[in-house]
Formats: sequence, structure tokens, C-alpha cells
Amino acid sequence: MTLRTRLLLALLGLVALGLLVAGVATFTSLRSFLLDRVDQQLREAREPVVLSLSSDSQLPGVTQGPGGPRANLPPGTYGALVDSSGTVLSKTTFSYGQSNTAVPRLPSPLPSAGADDSGTTVFNARSSGSSSTGFRVLVQRFPTRGLILVVAVPLTETSQTLDRLLAIEVLVSILVLAALAAASWWLIKRDLRPLEHMAETADAIAAGDLSQRVTRAEPRTEVGRLGFSLNAMLAQIEVAFAERAATEEKLRRFLADASHELRTPLTSIRGYAEVFRRGAKDDPEDLATAMRRIEEESKRMGVMVEELLVLARLGEGREPEREPVDLKRIVTDAVADARAAAPDREICLDGADATTVMGDDHQLRQVVANLLANAREHTPVGTPVHVTLATADAQAVLDVADEGPGLPPDEADNVFEPFYRADPSRTRDTGGAGLGLAIVAAIVEAHAGSVAVSSPEGHGARFTVRLPLADKQV
Repeated sequence: MTLRTRLLLALLGLVALGLLVAGVATFTSLRSFLLDRVDQQLREAREPVVLSLSSDSQLPGVTQGPGGPRANLPPGTYGALVDSSGTVLSKTTFSYGQSNTAVPRLPSPLPSAGADDSGTTVFNARSSGSSSTGFRVLVQRFPTRGLILVVAVPLTETSQTLDRLLAIEVLVSILVLAALAAASWWLIKRDLRPLEHMAETADAIAAGDLSQRVTRAEPRTEVGRLGFSLNAMLAQIEVAFAERAATEEKLRRFLADASHELRTPLTSIRGYAEVFRRGAKDDPEDLATAMRRIEEESKRMGVMVEELLVLARLGEGREPEREPVDLKRIVTDAVADARAAAPDREICLDGADATTVMGDDHQLRQVVANLLANAREHTPVGTPVHVTLATADAQAVLDVADEGPGLPPDEADNVFEPFYRADPSRTRDTGGAGLGLAIVAAIVEAHAGSVAVSSPEGHGARFTVRLPLADKQV
């Protein structure tokens, strides 16, 4: 059973219950009111009945009602005098010319329970014939005379009034329920239409289309707030899936590049091992060449593995060591090391003021060393390199700029990707494995900093690292 059907049935059930309670209360109240009027007519009819049955109208407790002896009685009013043994002494019916007037079926003996102070008992009785007319009967006892007065008024008008009321209540209830069912079905269908759209959207999302959204999701209604929250959740899920897909793609590319880079030195080592096995061991010159190349490729592969391990540890998201580090000292040492490694290259250091940051001394040294190595390896021999250390906006700013050919504009954003080379023709012997700048980016990010590259056409490449100063970190 659908939610729409359950809501409709619940609403109709509650309204039907309310109509039933209201109808019963109205019917009971009107029935009590009409019977009270009939009882009043019974009391007023006692004297006319007695006068019709006997010339002795002075029975105790019989008083003249409004209108006197000639008061009009309801058609079909029945009266009788009964002795103490139950024998009917006389009876009369006020038929007013009507034929086949019904008379009440009186119980034997006549009831006396519930009589008031005047010895009067009032009860309902059925017709003695085939007529369905009921009677309201008054029985009054006169012990001193040994007589019982019976007065009965037909309930025809009362029954007709109550039957008409019952028919009207049933008809009105049916019409109200029908109109309410139609209106409720339309309203519920209209208000639940957004839920149907949400279900259709959920089906489309389950089929793989994460771009689907709930339309007209307004936070003014419960369903609207649900749609608004669903759209927000879907946006986060789409972003999460996109990030996961990008991460998986990056991981696949990383593994493929790592496999490719490691396969090259392994191939060289295996090749020289084959040369050694085939007779190079007997030729001192060939033996020396094979051993030298095996050693060089092993060292290069070892460096590559160490760099991969560094990237893996940085990718785990673990916080680096946090201690005050003098960035000026690190930069000065790195520049000195670079000058010693390339004495024919001009490496300038400017603005090296005392600058303290919070971080890992070893990792920060690796950042500066990798930037200088990148400038040395990717520019022609003798190309000047300019290193600048300054502070700005509560940050330490390190610039490493060269006067080489620079980077193509469309490749500047990719230089921090693992194994990326801006120049495809660059050999591994001169260009490295393409992990240095990736390590720089990972270390700087772990230190809550940023690294960027700019390369104006014909003016070389400039790498800028920004790190929070120690006294500005939270």
C-alpha cells in the first residue's frame, strides 16, 4: 500500500469517526428532546382520557392540563382503565375519523418499577397489530380506587423525524466523505509529487548519474527541506566520488610511472649482468665498465626508491616534526652546497634575514635542496640562479629563480606531479625521475604552506615557497 493511500485512508477514517460521533450525539439529543415532548403530551392527555372513559374525573393526581378537557390530543392516542387484576374496564382511541388505528401491546402485568411519587410509570411499547408504529405509554395507579390509568401516544411523528434525521446524516456523511476523498487525493498527490521526483532522482543516481538533483527544493516545507538536504548530500557525494576517481587515476598513473622508471635501471643492471656472464669478466676493461654501470644504475634506483618512500610517507597525512627552524641557516647551507656542486654556476643569495618557522629541519632542507637541484639540472650549464629569502604577510617567502629557457605556460601547473617532465626529450641522466618537485609540494603542504611556479616567456622559471612564521602559527 502506497504512502498516498495510507494517508488518504487515515484521513477518511478520522473524518468518518468524527462524523459518526457528531451524528450519534445529534440523534441522541434530538430523540431525548422529542421523547420529553411526548411525555409532556402524555401527562396533558390524562384528563381528556379519563373524561372519555368515565364521568368520574376526580381521580387523585389527575390534573387539568393546558387547554382543558378539550385539548387536542395526537391522532391515535389510546386510553384505558384497568382494574387491579389486569382486566380492561374501558378503553378509547382518539382516531379523529381515521380507520385501522393501531393500539399498543401492553405487557401483563403492567410495570410499576420506576414509578414516581404519583405512581406514574412511562415506557415504550410496540403496536399490537402488523403496524410498526410504536407507542409511548404512561401507566398511573390509583390504589385507593383499585384502578390503573393507561395513556399511550403513538411515536409516528417522532420516528419519522428521527428516521429523516438519520437519513440526512447518512447522506451528508457520504457526500462529505466523497468530497473530502476527492479533495484529499488531489492535495496529497500534489504535495507528494516532490517525493516522487526524489524517488526518480534516487533511481537515476543509483543507475550511476551523480549529476541529478531534486528540482524546486525550497526550505519552506518539510518536503522542501528534505530536497534541499538531499541536494546538499548529493553534491558532497559527487565531489567525493570525483575526488576518489581523481585519486585512483593519479595512483594508477603514479604506479605506472614508478614501474616504468624502475624498469629502466633494472634493465640496465640485467643487461650488464648478461655481458658479465658472457665473458666480460675476462676482459678487465669490459669488466670495469659493467661494474661501473651496474653500480651507477643501482645508486640511481636506490635514490628513486628513497624518493618514492618519502612521497609515500608524506601522503599518509602524518604531521611533520614541529620545532623552531632557522630558515636562513637552511637556505645559506643549501646555497653553499649548490655552489660546491656547480662551481661554474653563479648562485646568488639575497635578503637572507633571520627567519624562523615551525617544522622539520630535515624536510625543509630537502625542499631547498630540491629546488636548487631542479634549477641546476634543468637549465644550461652556467645559467645564473637567484635565491631570495624574505618575509611578507606573516610568512617566510623563499624564491628560487633561474635565467634558463623557462616552462611552457600550459605545463607550469603540472610540474609538481610525480614523474612529470616538462621536456620529454630530457634524459634521465640529466633530468632525474621527476620526483623532486613532487616532494617539495608535499613537504610544503604538510607545513601548512604553499608553493607556486611562474615562468614569464624568456625569463626562466621562478619557484616561490611560502611558510607561516613561527610566531604567527596557531
